[in-house]
Amino acid sequence: MKKLILLIFIFIAISLNAQQSYSNDLAVNTTKINTKSKKKNTVRGESAFMPGEWLKFRLHYGPLNASYATLQVKNAELNDESVYHVVGHGKTTGFASWFFKVDDTYESYFSKEDGKPYKFVRKINEGGYTKDVEINFDYKEEKAVLNDKKNKKKKDFELKDSIQDLISAFYYLRNNYIPEDLVEGKAVNLKMLFDDDGVFDFKLKYLGTEILKTKFGKVECYKFRPIVQSGRIFKEKESLSLWVSADDNRIPIRISADLAVGAIKADLDAYNGLKHQFKIIVD
Repeated sequence: MKKLILLIFIFIAISLNAQQSYSNDLAVNTTKINTKSKKKNTVRGESAFMPGEWLKFRLHYGPLNASYATLQVKNAELNDESVYHVVGHGKTTGFASWFFKVDDTYESYFSKEDGKPYKFVRKINEGGYTKDVEINFDYKEEKAVLNDKKNKKKKDFELKDSIQDLISAFYYLRNNYIPEDLVEGKAVNLKMLFDDDGVFDFKLKYLGTEILKTKFGKVECYKFRPIVQSGRIFKEKESLSLWVSADDNRIPIRISADLAVGAIKADLDAYNGLKHQFKIIVD
């Protein structure tokens, strides 16, 4: 249970994730994704989100309402530059909090021009297991400096290709992947840095479109299959599924996973401040 909130944030806050060194079976046309371009939102011409967007997810572990997770987009100033500031928060509630309390906060400051992360903050308390980590991305020096405040240690990582943090990755790809170029059965390898374990590689397979029944009505979604490590947490390498709205918002609608013990599901429970119309299918 200890890593479930982190895992949900990984797949909510990345939803599609980010890296530039894609595999040969890439599902996205990389020639149209240029992180060095000065032009904002090079693929779409318009951002998929705006300051004020707020998403709330309800997590279920079997029959239990295990916790809630939220993501909120704000405006901020960092080093005299106007940036996006996204705050993610996850917390166990109800019966689940009786036997395992989780209170996690993630923050990311990233460019409004090309989505590159400048600063990432991870503060977690999971059943007494705590972390207080801050990562600063220095593109002039081509390195990311991780400051482990709890253990008073610092560690440098080389910035090569395009590395996103846990939160910025989701927003980066919301603005940069092209739905028309997604190929069913194909996958993309992505790269992130969010902890002292180093750069994290992630593989995501596109499975096509599917209509989900939600509390808001029927929603058409893109379905993805993150490839995870089977064993202690997940039953199989393809035990986790992710659905993203097939409208201009591209927000996570549902995440489900078969675990080694039981199953977990996260559903979009509430939203506010969407930039585009949330499309509901009317029969």
